Amino acid sequence: MSTTDSPLPYINPHLSSSSPIPVSDTDSYLIDSTASGSNSFQKDTFLSAEPLDFGFSRPDFRQAPLVGTVDYYQRHVFLCYKNPDVWPPRIEAAEFDRLPRLLSAALAARKPFMNRHTRLTICEGHDGTETSNGDVLIFPDMIRYRRLTHFDVDTFVEEVLVKDGEWLPGTPEPLRGSYIFVCAHGTRDRRCGVCGPSVVARFKEEIELRGLQGKVHVRPCSHIGGHKYAGNVIIFGSTISGEATGHWYGYVMPDDAPTLLEQHIEKGQVVDLLWRGQIGLSEEDQKKSQEVRLQLTGGNNVEKSKNETSQTIEISSSACRSQVKGTCCYQTNSISPSSCCQDLLLPEISYTAEPSAETTTTSEKRSKKQPSRNNNCQAAHSRKVCAMPTWIESWEREDTYATMAVIGAAVSIVVAYNCYKQLT
Repeated sequence: MSTTDSPLPYINPHLSSSSPIPVSDTDSYLIDSTASGSNSFQKDTFLSAEPLDFGFSRPDFRQAPLVGTVDYYQRHVFLCYKNPDVWPPRIEAAEFDRLPRLLSAALAARKPFMNRHTRLTICEGHDGTETSNGDVLIFPDMIRYRRLTHFDVDTFVEEVLVKDGEWLPGTPEPLRGSYIFVCAHGTRDRRCGVCGPSVVARFKEEIELRGLQGKVHVRPCSHIGGHKYAGNVIIFGSTISGEATGHWYGYVMPDDAPTLLEQHIEKGQVVDLLWRGQIGLSEEDQKKSQEVRLQLTGGNNVEKSKNETSQTIEISSSACRSQVKGTCCYQTNSISPSSCCQDLLLPEISYTAEPSAETTTTSEKRSKKQPSRNNNCQAAHSRKVCAMPTWIESWEREDTYATMAVIGAAVSIVVAYNCYKQLT
């Protein structure tokens, strides 16, 4: 672990394992982790938290250095499983979430026999187009295996992750484009629960505006380390030379999404102001890598942008507190953030000297598509604060088909009965 986010030992009496589990060094931000079942926690525990204390205006936001805060590892495995609304604080050890628990245990048991240091993270199991619970995404290999079940875990780990071969029941599918993962594990840490969903929403909005559907994919994910740096973002994709890699970013705000899409994904340029590190590099190598980049680019704009951003956040926080006295909340489940607190706390950071024509066009599109974000303060009082997703949004596709089948059968019975009555 990096010294900037040292773990504290914590024993959870409700978990089957008696081994200590690392917890972030600032436990006051953490949600009570005594409930290990996937549906046993109270969703409003973290949603009722004051956003000014845990969101982008929190006192420690953008106060700690970022570079070199990613532990060294060589391979990242993402298990697609359900969604953040039903993830318990420690989903990899939850008693009732068998697939992630067994996969995590198998990885730990076979770790000494793996050629590459491997990290496991849970990501949302629904990608917006199809149900993908049980899919496994592997980076930087850029491959996907579909529909892993708890019966196949041991064989999968042995064949794919230990022997670096193929899992015979499945066929590895190549992943194309860029994949963005944002920590939104609100039951694990309040900061991630407040910051993550709004960052995901902004990425989705920008992807749609730029016509990048199918080329850039974004999903919320579970804890990746470094709660204090929320919003935490990982971007996997291929470089100009064709080499696949993964970059970590911290202190990401929704208004940083356009910059990351333009600079990192479209131009292949690292955004050093927000850069935490990179897969395959040690903490020291991450610092050296950034030093080389800053020498090549001058690096003067990084410190200037950092100071300007800190001043803007401080001013915006004061304005928000004086206007709404802490009554506003982030609209974490909508594509367009709508509360006045979030509007005032999200200044857009410019990393380039002059906006391009493409950026200007995108901004015009956004202004036409959305109502002004600056006129929402009065409306925020009448809205339902931090509304949870409706029950239908949590349905799987199979549930929808089953319901349609039942309705169809009922209609058929009514029609048949009417025909029978007419004949008799």
